[in-house]
Amino acid sequence: MQTLKTIILIGIIAFSYYSFTSTIQDEWQVPDKYVNMKNPINPKEDLAIGKSLYDKHCKSCHGKEGYGDGPKAAEMNGDLGDFSSEEFQGQTDGALFYKTSFGKDDMPEYTKKMPDDEDRWLIVNYMRTLAE
Repeated sequence: MQTLKTIILIGIIAFSYYSFTSTIQDEWQVPDKYVNMKNPINPKEDLAIGKSLYDKHCKSCHGKEGYGDGPKAAEMNGDLGDFSSEEFQGQTDGALFYKTSFGKDDMPEYTKKMPDDEDRWLIVNYMRTLAE
């Protein structure tokens, strides 16, 4: 009986450890350098260019309104997010810039497709309008 209790306890501990560490690994860790980075582009400047870049590079997965319902969304494994949500909009511009630039999992890296940082900042500014 004691052996069975020990096995059950070890199982519970192992399951708890796995659940906790897998949650931590799934989170998108943004380096502080980017979290605290200031957006150098006026948020009202060149929104049409930001929209054009979003339409070209982001809309196929994230959708026209940023709901994560683009035509390619069904092919993706992760949560594509809802750009209009308080959770998404609560992120700093620097965090969004980092995620847009470097990607993770199904989200591709865009530093080669869009080597100009200004283009990615314009997309960040456009994504802010999706909450309106």
